[in-house]
Amino acid sequence: MACLSEKIGYGFGDMSSSMFWKVFSYYLPFFYSNVFGLSLVDAGVLVLVTRIWDAISDPMMGVIADRTQTRWGKYRPYLLWMAPLFSICGILLFTTPDWGYGAKLTYAYITYILMMTIYTAINVPYGAMLGVMTADPQEKTVFSSFRMFFAYGGSFIALAAWEPLTKWMIDNGKWTMNTAGAWQGAMIVIATACFVLFILTFTLTRERLKTVSTVSIGKDFRSLFSNRPWWLLIGAALCFNLFCTVRGATVAYYFADIIGFDRVLKLSIVNCQLSIIFYAGLFLSVGEVSNMLGVACTVPLARRLGKKSLFMAVNAVLLVLSIAFFFTPISPAGFWLMLLFQVLISILTGIMSPLVWSMYADVSDYAELRYKTASTGLIFSSSSMAQKFGGAIGGAAVLWLLSACGYVPRTDEQLVNQVLISQPESALLCLRYLMSFIPATVALIAILTCHFYPLTAERMTDINRQLKETRPYRLK
Repeated sequence: MACLSEKIGYGFGDMSSSMFWKVFSYYLPFFYSNVFGLSLVDAGVLVLVTRIWDAISDPMMGVIADRTQTRWGKYRPYLLWMAPLFSICGILLFTTPDWGYGAKLTYAYITYILMMTIYTAINVPYGAMLGVMTADPQEKTVFSSFRMFFAYGGSFIALAAWEPLTKWMIDNGKWTMNTAGAWQGAMIVIATACFVLFILTFTLTRERLKTVSTVSIGKDFRSLFSNRPWWLLIGAALCFNLFCTVRGATVAYYFADIIGFDRVLKLSIVNCQLSIIFYAGLFLSVGEVSNMLGVACTVPLARRLGKKSLFMAVNAVLLVLSIAFFFTPISPAGFWLMLLFQVLISILTGIMSPLVWSMYADVSDYAELRYKTASTGLIFSSSSMAQKFGGAIGGAAVLWLLSACGYVPRTDEQLVNQVLISQPESALLCLRYLMSFIPATVALIAILTCHFYPLTAERMTDINRQLKETRPYRLK
């Protein structure tokens, strides 16, 4: 049984990853089109190409990690080796060189591909650690819940701080007076925190299960491709990440062009009148806190309903809430309703995240029993692959749809001064669909995919009983 400090330490790892991932998912498309200076079409192609490379590289890293042997274990040493590069690449990604358009586009490709390669090199081994830290399937869900609780905590910090950080740096002029320098300065702060968190994860965690891969790489991949539960979970997880990415990548545009700047929420408590600025960072960070509430509900709900049933039920409610968001009025009362929908949707996506990771652990156990191969890293890398494919497709789709609908990007001066510009009606309608009907359709596809997923609670009980009798490795 792992101690509390180890569960917290494991959580620190995804706290670090999520601080970067959420900034990349929610602000990088806006950064490329409104700060860095790329066209919407070029930015969309950039996001798609680099994320696809990132997704393809995940299984490669999984195979490498499965065959790594050190005194620290298979997967854990990568946290130590990659943490400095992880932070440095994040800073380079949000650096805007004063070059011509072609040179800047090349720089964007190089830094984004480099960042995603290092992200893979640290995040795939980190995820695979869940398969070797404990043999208990229920404790895996607990570890997964700690992971996601801290992940959303890190996301909350990054998203809540991002816009105030950039504004503070511009207003105080300590770094620079332009938007590009302020975005770079904000990333330096975030990247430093991420480095410290990954070092803490390496220090506080241990690999308890010693597994040895005794088959060829080719057999590992053949076993993976014939693994039906893996294919179905990949499809369902891709839909989940697509759902989150489409909504998240749209928020900055939605607030800038539909809600507008300087909107205020008024709250009366007894005789006290409070005014809260309603901006994208607030909307997103409220979602992260709500995600944490959802994570806390995952273990008891999964025990009561089973993982498959819970997955389908959550997506059904997400579908309904997403459609309801379309009909929310743009008014003070409507803003409160938007926040309510964001809270409810985020609680549900908070339930989903640890649930999916725990289901990947089940797929790993299924593969070990059926195919007699310890390919934990390869299987967990597929989860990261699905996440990145979802991010690639979702991020690119948002940019391409906006471009097709005539969206007009802001200049640097308009962005700094928060100028409300006139957008064509087609672009505004597109933004509303991106926050409602499009995510709802993705949730429906996830339900249909998961319906065929065969690893029920009863099936996993039988699989784990057989594994206890057949596992050739020992606890360290």
